[in-house]
Amino acid sequence: MVERLSGVITPILTPYNDDQSIAEDLYLSHAASCLGSGAHYLSPFGTTGEALSNTMAERMHMLELLVSSGTARPDQLMPGTGLCAFEDTLTLCKHAVQLGCAAVMTLPPFFFTQANDEGYYRYFSELIEAVGSSALRICLYHIPQNSGVGITPDLSARLNKAFPEIVVAYKDSFGNWDNTRSVIEAAPGISVFPGSESFMIDAMKLGGGGCISASCNTNATAIRAMYELALSGDWSGAEAALGPINAHRKAIQDGGLIPALKAYKALQSNDDRWLNLRSPLMNADPALGEALADTLS
Repeated sequence: MVERLSGVITPILTPYNDDQSIAEDLYLSHAASCLGSGAHYLSPFGTTGEALSNTMAERMHMLELLVSSGTARPDQLMPGTGLCAFEDTLTLCKHAVQLGCAAVMTLPPFFFTQANDEGYYRYFSELIEAVGSSALRICLYHIPQNSGVGITPDLSARLNKAFPEIVVAYKDSFGNWDNTRSVIEAAPGISVFPGSESFMIDAMKLGGGGCISASCNTNATAIRAMYELALSGDWSGAEAALGPINAHRKAIQDGGLIPALKAYKALQSNDDRWLNLRSPLMNADPALGEALADTLS
């Protein structure tokens, strides 16, 4: 029986030098800070990490560097692996498995919006067969407002039934509680993670796994404390903690998510490299960091 994935997971930001190369020193220090602040796992190269603006080679190198530097253990990592081309996704998944990662967070093949559940079932089935490892753990990644495609509750349940030891988690970044609840109800064998800590308590009441939230980059300690209250069954204590956590989350969303988070990191570290984003995104406005700081004071 596979141990159920649960906890607070940080989809970590990717900092860039002024020449747009990955700022490895900032990346490692930020990863260590997130783990030290209470994150159970890191999820490198998700949406918050500007994954699709990074090459496969960069992504694999940074995973290896996280481990070789001693910043994170492999079993603390859940990297994003979903790309349009099957062979590219396969390469990233095999690399993560060989490294010993806890799981991979995998988008369905986006852009192909005419595909349906049968096509996505075929895709994930072929991916699992091609990886060919019992060590593979997949967290299905649902963010249709960005990807143009989604993973339905029925598909999640079907994949978990066919591959109960492999398709074990689901990240719901759609921001629709009804969908989160539907996946939990349809696929009780899957550990469901809302993409916002605002839904974490409600999800955990139904058996959800915790959260995979961008806010964990800047507020992991408070989110971890709320998680522990919920885990212990102290629902009133968890609800009481939610107010200031939601205020911080709202400031992040109002600031455009990635730019706001990076502006705060620039303010916190006094390092303006954090303001850099890769195109087509624009660099962060330093003023956004002050707005976030006010929600943590």
